[in-house]
Amino acid sequence: MFKILILSNGHGEDLSGSLVAKQFVKSGYSVHALPIVGKGNHYKKAKIKIIGKTKEFRTGGIGYNSLNGRLTEIFGGEIFYLLKRLYLTFKIRKKYDYFFVVGDIVPVFFAWVCKKDFFTYLVAYSSHYEGKLRLPWPSKFFLLSKKSKKIYTRDFRTANDLTLQLKKKVSFLGNPFMDKFFSINKELKKSEFSIGIFPGSRFPEILDNFVFILDVLEAMSELRYFQKIEFNFAIVNALSSSKIKEIFQNRRWLNLEEIKEKYFLKFQYKFIVVNIYWNNFDKILLNSKCCISMAGTAAEQAIGLGKPVIQIEGKGPQFTKSFAEAQRRLLGKYVFCASNYKDKNDQINQSIKLIIKVIYLIKLNKKFMISCNENAKKRLGENKACLKMVDDMNIAIKND
Repeated sequence: MFKILILSNGHGEDLSGSLVAKQFVKSGYSVHALPIVGKGNHYKKAKIKIIGKTKEFRTGGIGYNSLNGRLTEIFGGEIFYLLKRLYLTFKIRKKYDYFFVVGDIVPVFFAWVCKKDFFTYLVAYSSHYEGKLRLPWPSKFFLLSKKSKKIYTRDFRTANDLTLQLKKKVSFLGNPFMDKFFSINKELKKSEFSIGIFPGSRFPEILDNFVFILDVLEAMSELRYFQKIEFNFAIVNALSSSKIKEIFQNRRWLNLEEIKEKYFLKFQYKFIVVNIYWNNFDKILLNSKCCISMAGTAAEQAIGLGKPVIQIEGKGPQFTKSFAEAQRRLLGKYVFCASNYKDKNDQINQSIKLIIKVIYLIKLNKKFMISCNENAKKRLGENKACLKMVDDMNIAIKND
């Protein structure tokens, strides 16, 4: 039985890593995980053993963070923690036959330092960002190593681009984080028109995003048009029900007391009614006609299902203006965003106009949704990415 260590670098990367890990287990491999940033909750849910003690950082990892976010990383000890994780990986490297790395240059570097045969899923990079992928130095050196057995990308364009750049085959077989949505049939009760709202997953950033989205909804409350729209918030456990109740009460929303469920709250402000769900993201996304988003992976999954996204730029540390702009390049023209605004009120008003525009396009323009679905296949791929990746790696392992 071959032993595989999965290295991943971030919340979304852990999700993909855990899904591929489950497929490895089905194929008879022994699999452990070493999440470089974060607690690796996705691995815990998938019952994949986590190596070493993990730690959650406020920024969620190095990337499109604000300057404040980067300083928080340094003074919060993230760099020293990273070095400790590298040392741990090096120390245990001989226990494993192969590494499977998910994310960016960081886990690729870990694998290269350990001199292990490794497979790579470069979910963090895409040629859609700048037209041609500019991998950070010295990524190409690592990926050209004989130890680099297979490379998988997050879209066709990147696979073709890297195949030319590296002069070795790079494949796109889909994105693991989309697989579960193609197999889920159960949905929330059908409403006339449902909008999913995704404020993110990291505390305290999710709190700021949540409050900003409430500002938008309150500004919409004068419009009777939204009376027939159902708004569903997907909330993670980092934001407690007591905190949410406190926010709504301070803002004079009416708590609809007749509904009493552990992971569900309902509030009303004039014509606007919102449902607050915990641990129900998948169903909310599947049932939504479109989404309001201040999140990373959630917006990608929405686009992958052919659902248009109204994006709202935040202050970070992760979901910043630059992160949001990069996300639009990655996912294409069906991510709508007010990016040129004078102040907060102008941003809110422009965002409301975009929400109305998207609703009209969905209801009145049949070609619009057809185009959204075509874009989904181009940007995120189709079903069974996990199975295709593991089958492809099986072939490489047998050839070894």
